[in-house]
Amino acid sequence: MFDMYKWITNTEKAILVFIALFTVYGVGQEMYSVMLNGAVSLTDLLLMFIYAEVLGMVAGFYKSRKIPITIPIFIAITALCRLIILQGKGISTIDLIYESGAVLLLALSALVIRWNLVKVRRDPPQPQSGR
Repeated sequence: MFDMYKWITNTEKAILVFIALFTVYGVGQEMYSVMLNGAVSLTDLLLMFIYAEVLGMVAGFYKSRKIPITIPIFIAITALCRLIILQGKGISTIDLIYESGAVLLLALSALVIRWNLVKVRRDPPQPQSGR
């Protein structure tokens, strides 16, 4: 009999392997480009940091079978910062305010999530007394 859950789980694992392979390939391309140019820019470093975070997310999934929500948030923050830097001085003021506001919102959400996780771990639920 066809087990749909097993098929979906195996498909998910295969996709994660491809994501890891493509990420390593992307890092290789970026490093090759940096070596050809002979210079490293901040946007290059941020892109490599995004690649490292994606690999960390895939590795984290294989280690604990779940992806912490803060890792994609950090990836989004880094991607927005890279976008701001790539746009340079030609960016309109309102766009810069929106993008930096998005960074602030993501940073606050990561902070709230981390704070709640620490609070949950520090204050385990008390056993209920039966009456």
